[in-house]
Amino acid sequence: MNFDLSDEQKMLGEQARALLADRTPFDRLRGLIDSGSEWDEPLWRALGEMGFLGVTIPEEHGGLGLGALDLGVIMEALGRANAAVPFMSSIVLGAEAIRLAGSEAQKAAWLPKLASGEAVAAFGHAAGPGPAFAGGAKLDGGKLSGSKGPVADAGIAHVAVVLLDGGGLALADLDQAGVTRTKLGGFDQLRPHYRLDFDGAAAEAMPGGSTAVERLIDHGAVQAAFEAVGAAEACLHMARDYAMERQIFGRPLAGYQAIKHKLADIAVATELARSNAYYGGWAAESAPGGLPAAAAAARLSAIKCFEMAARENLQVHGGIGYTFEANCHFYYRRERLLAVHLGGRGYWADRLLKAQPGSQAKAA
Repeated sequence: MNFDLSDEQKMLGEQARALLADRTPFDRLRGLIDSGSEWDEPLWRALGEMGFLGVTIPEEHGGLGLGALDLGVIMEALGRANAAVPFMSSIVLGAEAIRLAGSEAQKAAWLPKLASGEAVAAFGHAAGPGPAFAGGAKLDGGKLSGSKGPVADAGIAHVAVVLLDGGGLALADLDQAGVTRTKLGGFDQLRPHYRLDFDGAAAEAMPGGSTAVERLIDHGAVQAAFEAVGAAEACLHMARDYAMERQIFGRPLAGYQAIKHKLADIAVATELARSNAYYGGWAAESAPGGLPAAAAAARLSAIKCFEMAARENLQVHGGIGYTFEANCHFYYRRERLLAVHLGGRGYWADRLLKAQPGSQAKAA
């Protein structure tokens, strides 16, 4: 049995890393923050031209028709680069929701635009403070009312997939009367969030929404794990390089055993999280019945490894690491966001327990 990625998947990852390394230097990220930009639009267009936006979108709708592992290698590269693009919102969640739950007309209308980058999607799964997945919106006679938030990338999105009261999904064009977008304060300046208020806005029910939500949540968790793994590895390399260059009492900082232990701990946690993410991607394609447990395990190990990597990277850098001119804060901000996006530790620990055989019987 081969536990490695295929040659095609490795090539896909190399192409993504090369593009992002060229287009997302840290000075570029600082410039986006200083200018108040909500995303790197030229990079988004480049991702579309390379075909990365359509990796899991069916070929008949302008995509490549590939699987979760192929998407994962791209997410890992995006996490490593800390890219300021709405890939999670538009492709991992929005496009996948339409693919799983949308009607044929909805797929034909939106998937080609999402695959090319012409349109951006958002996913409204929360309804204010509280549960990560909640209703807060109602669809009655084709009119949508209620509020969703925080919704990532809603300021630049053209369409939103909205989780409704009762667990269904609706599709709403955001460029219409009856939709109000309010920007919210956030810790990660490269991934803005909004509150969406709907007041009789035109929307369409997604026919497969009631059965697709759980699978969509697990799919998002696996891809968020890939993103965290890529970012954690970037933190490891950043801390290692700094420790090898920094001189302390006449010797490199990396020569001290305590620093070696920190770096080794990050490396072990990252490899464990990567293994769980790979298994989650495999389960999504080959063992759907095992996806809930695999997704929860991937999510939990990724949260842990990225938190360790981001914090220890700051510790290795010392005081300079806390400045805007240093690069540690990009990953620390993203880590704090990913730790709660799509539900935090408690939510995924509960899902992992519920996915175990006999858990329902024990609960009863």
